[in-house]
Amino acid sequence: MNDSIRGRPPLWRHDAYTLRRLARGLELDLGSLAHAGLLGHGRTLVDLGCGCSPYRPLVEHSGSAYVGCDLDAGPGVDQIISSDCKTTLPSGSADVVGSFQVLEHVWSLDDYLGECRRLLQPQGRLLLSTHGTWLYHPHPTDFRRWTRDGLAKELESRGFEVTSMRALVGPLAWTTQFRTLAYWHLADRLGIPGRILGAALCLFMYARMRLEDAITPSAVAANNAAVYLLTARLRDN
Repeated sequence: MNDSIRGRPPLWRHDAYTLRRLARGLELDLGSLAHAGLLGHGRTLVDLGCGCSPYRPLVEHSGSAYVGCDLDAGPGVDQIISSDCKTTLPSGSADVVGSFQVLEHVWSLDDYLGECRRLLQPQGRLLLSTHGTWLYHPHPTDFRRWTRDGLAKELESRGFEVTSMRALVGPLAWTTQFRTLAYWHLADRLGIPGRILGAALCLFMYARMRLEDAITPSAVAANNAAVYLLTARLRDN
């Protein structure tokens, strides 16, 4: 997947619905952090596992500095992460640490979340999204999925206190999303006619997912989401 269009994918993309829901959730949470004074001029967000930094514009729109970190150098990467999840950034240098669709690809949660904790200034926030339910997608590895309670417990056991959690894409919609991914891959094998057919199908399925999420009770979606987006602060010792 081209990371550069994750923030605003066209509606005919096979994964547009989920990516747009995530981007909208991030906009809301970044706005809340800015309102709380944790983002804005003089503030810094460190994106730990940034890929091609698709969410850089959302952060810089608030006037905050953005530092993209990843394992390999490339467009949008400002800082290299070592194999043990360390950066050379100073401790306490981040007002917000961002982790967007990274945690399921990390083997050592202790190392990764330990670096998140080290980078945060004492009143800072972790802004993190990861999968509840999703298909296998190695990048280059894929190790985990979480329940809502399990994700909160993983963070709490490593020195964080979860302050908010959004459930994105409920069970009716994500079953449709999975079928859409399969149909799109099949249509893509048919060349240009298949890609045109696939784009039309994706548009229809996008509308269907919007309807399915609208009719899914929030209590059901809360514990059966494709993506969880949370904020957390450092727990007082």
